Amino acid sequence: MDMPARPDSSPQTRSVLAALRREPSTWRHGYDIAKETELASGTLYPILGRLADRGLLETCWETDPQEGRPRRHLYRLTATGVQRAAEVDREPVRRSAPRPAIEGA
Repeated sequence: MDMPARPDSSPQTRSVLAALRREPSTWRHGYDIAKETELASGTLYPILGRLADRGLLETCWETDPQEGRPRRHLYRLTATGVQRAAEVDREPVRRSAPRPAIEGA
C-alpha cells in the first residue's frame, strides 16, 4: 500500500523548492521563480503561500522597487526550508497511479 504523499512532494512544489534551494539566502520574487520553474501564477502563488504557512519560506515586501513598478513580494527559504528542500531532493519522485479507464468513454 502506498503511503500518502507529503504536501511538499508534488512535482510543482518540488520544482519551487529546488529553484529556491539553488540560492537559499537570496530573496526572489514570484515572477523570477515562475520563469525558472515554468509554473503559472495560479499554481505558483498557492504553493508559495503553503510553504510560507509551514515555516519553510520567509516573505517580505520589496523595499526599493524600480521606478514605475509596484513593490513585489519576495521569498527565500528559512533554515527549516533549506533542510526540507534537501530532504525532498533526496526523496524519490512519486508517480500517481494511472487512473482506471472509464467504460464507454
